Amino acid sequence: MSDQTAQPILSVHDLCKHFPIYSQGLLKRQTGNVKAVDHVSFDLTQGKTLGIVGESGCGKTTTGRAILRAINPTSGQVHFRHDGQMVDLAGLSNKQLKPLRRQMQMIFQDPFASLNPRMTVGALVREPLDIYHIGTMKQRTEKVKQILARVGIRPEYSTRYPHAFSGGQRQRIVIARALILQPALIIADEAVSALDVSVQAQVINLLAELKEELNLTMIFIAHDLSVVKHICDEVAVMYAGRIVEKAPTQQLFAAPHHPYTQTLLSAVPNPDPDVPMNLGVTGEVADVGNLPNGCAFHPRCEHCEAICKQTIPAQRHTDNQRLIACHLKPTLDEQSHREHENETANGIQVINQP
Repeated sequence: MSDQTAQPILSVHDLCKHFPIYSQGLLKRQTGNVKAVDHVSFDLTQGKTLGIVGESGCGKTTTGRAILRAINPTSGQVHFRHDGQMVDLAGLSNKQLKPLRRQMQMIFQDPFASLNPRMTVGALVREPLDIYHIGTMKQRTEKVKQILARVGIRPEYSTRYPHAFSGGQRQRIVIARALILQPALIIADEAVSALDVSVQAQVINLLAELKEELNLTMIFIAHDLSVVKHICDEVAVMYAGRIVEKAPTQQLFAAPHHPYTQTLLSAVPNPDPDVPMNLGVTGEVADVGNLPNGCAFHPRCEHCEAICKQTIPAQRHTDNQRLIACHLKPTLDEQSHREHENETANGIQVINQP
């Protein structure tokens, strides 16, 4: 592995996105903030895929949009490697940001909404090339045909409009549009959640092939843990705007440390009818506009102690490449290790709730 490959292509430090809450009436005074993303930090190495998982409303999509500056972050730093140097995207103006945008692309969740119905598929996929004035029209048209063929769309279909395609085909077109500029970073926001299961598998396999072929660096935002396990090298678990655990995929699925991660994984359906279904974590998701004191997860955590209700846990490294934010980490580590040994001995792969 070269030194350049080992260095992070993206380094996020203390990223925050807070949305103000205003009172009703004429004065419209600010009464608080919705902490959609709160002090998120991570590094992403070139060629790797980071999965971001968590319940709806935990801040996954907002994190992705803030990194790409689709929305402006409240504070924090987003360093992106460009021409061998780390550039802070959060501090750039829109004019300064434009040359870097061609290196960062997003695959949106809804392929039905992310394609202009009044443009042909060829024009949609070619549009990024037009914006950056790359090549002649003949060269652009040829490049569109090549990328469409690579994602499984027949090039002669480029004159058709989006309504003529199925959901899976539209998502392939969205992927082609994201890849046409050969970006260094792709953020896939629930890229397969709107598709049928059989089509999901095709798109996931396509992304996995493109990742290996093009050495893509991706942030894969999802709530389907089986998909994350299949395609991601690392997984970050978010709760109430914060990363509560981050680890290599195999380590996290084999032995989750944080109570939220444990219960999240325990809710994965088991095809064995003799194994009782686990509904996962109980209680309501924390209100990011009115977070409880201390750890945001403590009202739903059966391991909760006094310190959990008073102090927000700091992120710390627990072992090789693993990060966790939990006051009770040593005790939970021992319990998780014992349970994993029991499951391995019994040949059980499902992670039981502690």
